[in-house]
Amino acid sequence: MATNQSTDQLVGILRDTIVSLVRRDGPDLSARQLGVFLTCYLQDGPHTVRGLAADLNVSKPAITRALDRLGELDLARRKVDPLDRRSVLVQRTMKGAAFLRDLRSILNEASSVARKPVAEVSTGRGRSSANG
Repeated sequence: MATNQSTDQLVGILRDTIVSLVRRDGPDLSARQLGVFLTCYLQDGPHTVRGLAADLNVSKPAITRALDRLGELDLARRKVDPLDRRSVLVQRTMKGAAFLRDLRSILNEASSVARKPVAEVSTGRGRSSANG
């Protein structure tokens, strides 16, 4: 994403991305669940409940609830660490990798709409700031 985009453009991209996720037939994740998912997929692991809680500055039970939902959707799975059976590792899944690809595509589309010239937006050929 270009560094010269305004904050309003970035918020518009976020809005358009979230609206696209809500409208499509697929997993409906909360902000916390999406934050846990993206941390697991975009930062090198291994990831543990304790580590995710520290990284995201939320409680371990909150991470556990988010991972419960991600597990239900097969976007991530938990596995006992064979080296320390008290620790649980979070693993990526094929379905989670596909979700991340879809998310990247949605973000690219929202970003390209946000970069359209103002004339296109005001004539209705792009995203209108009045309509979101």
